[in-house]
Amino acid sequence: MFVVPDPGRLRLRSATRSVLGVGGAVVACSLAGHTLTGVITGGLAALLALFNVVDPTVRAQAVTTVLLPAAGFPVLALATTLHAEPLPRAAAWLALIFCGVYARRWGARGQALGIFAFMMFFVTQFLDAVPAQLPELYASVALAIAACSVVRFGLWCIERRTPPPAAPAPFSGRGLARPTTRQAFQATFACGIALAAGQLISPDRWYWAVATAWWIFVNTASRGETLVRGFRRVLGTVTGIAAGLLVAIPIAGAPAPTAALVAVCVFGIFYTAAASYSWMMFFVTVMAGLLYGLLGVLHPGLLLLRFEETAAGALGAALGVALILPLTTHAATDAWIRRALHCVHGCTTTAARRLAGDEQADPAPLAAELELLLGRVRLSLAPLVHPLSPLRARKARARQVIVLLDECAREVRGLAAVAADPEASHDARLADACHRVEAAVHALVPPAARQAKVHSDPVAVPQHHPGAEAALTHLQALERALAELDAPLRTSPRAPLVPA
Repeated sequence: MFVVPDPGRLRLRSATRSVLGVGGAVVACSLAGHTLTGVITGGLAALLALFNVVDPTVRAQAVTTVLLPAAGFPVLALATTLHAEPLPRAAAWLALIFCGVYARRWGARGQALGIFAFMMFFVTQFLDAVPAQLPELYASVALAIAACSVVRFGLWCIERRTPPPAAPAPFSGRGLARPTTRQAFQATFACGIALAAGQLISPDRWYWAVATAWWIFVNTASRGETLVRGFRRVLGTVTGIAAGLLVAIPIAGAPAPTAALVAVCVFGIFYTAAASYSWMMFFVTVMAGLLYGLLGVLHPGLLLLRFEETAAGALGAALGVALILPLTTHAATDAWIRRALHCVHGCTTTAARRLAGDEQADPAPLAAELELLLGRVRLSLAPLVHPLSPLRARKARARQVIVLLDECAREVRGLAAVAADPEASHDARLADACHRVEAAVHALVPPAARQAKVHSDPVAVPQHHPGAEAALTHLQALERALAELDAPLRTSPRAPLVPA
């Protein structure tokens, strides 16, 4: 896990900045004289603000961060008021869950606000907060967001130096076909099952099951993705519990070592989140054990209860995606692959225009978009390439698709680099090569999903220019990779692959 490539050390910088931001929030709340409940609430609010606010621009991130209290304060009031009323509390949280997931239709900001609202309800259950503590909770959240914002937007603004690329837009649809609507119903059903099962397991710690079901649905689209994420969450929780038995229980809530280990966990959460959900959950589970130690309620039985509640939440998520408006792994993957292939075509035609002398044509953004789309393809294919998947033929196909799409991405990056060279030029062969790539893409994409063809007119310039030669090499390799994708994409997914 810790040898996974970290281009530009972005994960390292983000994790380090997050430790400073969360630490600053905790110090601010402590200096303000807040109780342990307020300090933990402030630390969690800062962690959520740093982790979930992922808008594509710094300005948009700042706006979303400012809006977090507007989403969290009413929820804190509602949750503390209903804390002693199990049935109204359950109904209110399920309604909030539906709205929080549905809000994802408004992109990164909607998701961040929905998650923050959900977690404010969760923290009141975790800390047994009551209405009398509301002023302190409000002050803690406000102080924490201010403190982490000073770090994020002032002292250490990573995004100003390396702006993150925008995430691929979700698929469109209407009614129940809209992904956010479908997931809102799925997540609400799953959390309802988790809530009922969690209550049967423990009337006091039932909320862990609900949190498990909720978080499994974040950043997943298909049935397979959700099941794999559930498995990884359980795996991370089990290993985190084992570590908690060795670390959190012996410390027994001692402030200094607990604070140091919580900082390590915060670093681990941010450093591993993009690379391994299991590792992230490991650090979340260890941190939860340390916080229970601070609260004076940690014992081995509580960690076992944490595992049981996590298993109940994962079961609820599995039932939700299996029974409520299910979307198969094949359908989700096919849609992402189509988008990636169209992006490949867009990159080639844009690069050809640039080589032909059109300075307004820039394939670099499309090449970056292709990388993000391939990330979504890998996520969709993860259930098929999982070591525990029994579907050998589909696993082999999924692996071949990933390899060939990665090859396409390499050639597209090379083509974009050639196009960016001011000395590069274009000859008539490039137009023909681009048209062959276009034909190869259209041969793979179903007719209903085809887009209008984009042609680049040949330009009369000297043949065999070095830039044109390099571009041709990339285009020819791209055409070969697309041709090899025909077998895994256009034959039955259950049929064994026949070697070429």
